[in-house]
Amino acid sequence: MRSFSASDLLTVWERGLNGSPAERALLLLRSAFPDATPASLARLTIGQRDLCLLKLREMTFGSNLTGVAACPGCGDQVELDFDIRDIASDEAKLPDFPDDEAVNEIPLTLPGWELRFRLPTSADLASLQLDVSQAKTKLLEACVLSASREGEPAQPAELPDEVVAALSERMAMEDPYLNITLALKCPACSHEWQMIFDIVGYFMSEITFWAARMMREVHRLASAYGWREADILAMSAWRRQRYLELISGS
Repeated sequence: MRSFSASDLLTVWERGLNGSPAERALLLLRSAFPDATPASLARLTIGQRDLCLLKLREMTFGSNLTGVAACPGCGDQVELDFDIRDIASDEAKLPDFPDDEAVNEIPLTLPGWELRFRLPTSADLASLQLDVSQAKTKLLEACVLSASREGEPAQPAELPDEVVAALSERMAMEDPYLNITLALKCPACSHEWQMIFDIVGYFMSEITFWAARMMREVHRLASAYGWREADILAMSAWRRQRYLELISGS
């Protein structure tokens, strides 16, 4: 995995402005893994993708994560402050990027049902952007490779809710970072709940905030010294800050 330079971050921000969450995730991965093919990156499972993004975020902005969440019980804002290592340990292994299109079929046996499925990928999520209303059905059709009830073939759309719930649970077991959840407790009303952590949205919002600040810094330094953007971005953050202080007279 390659760490981001200041120029890389601005490029990711610019290209990801109008992209869907799935497209933004792949854009981040392509910048971090330049030797991997776009197709192999798109074939990563969602959990593999999000593990890569957690590690990439740690390399870019550090391991500490902060934010706020609305309590479902009383509506108060609950402050979040946690570490990436609380979610993904240092020993968590990054995935390989095979060029072949081999599918890892996983069997699932339930009372009266036999299924074979694969884990959802970024390519699946990208295709769902075209038809959000049918997202659940489309994802089942893509990931359920075969299904039978009492020996009779069944279509993915025919799976009852309890089978779909068991399938989702098994997917989460097979792909540990598929649904990254945070256990939260409201200090005001003591309500406890779990919240899914969206690393794609979180990381891109940080990049957007960083890019806005960096553009202002580049503008000030270029206006004061006539330097090129590339030269300013190539500076360390410490040097840029010292020059900004000189401009301000502090």
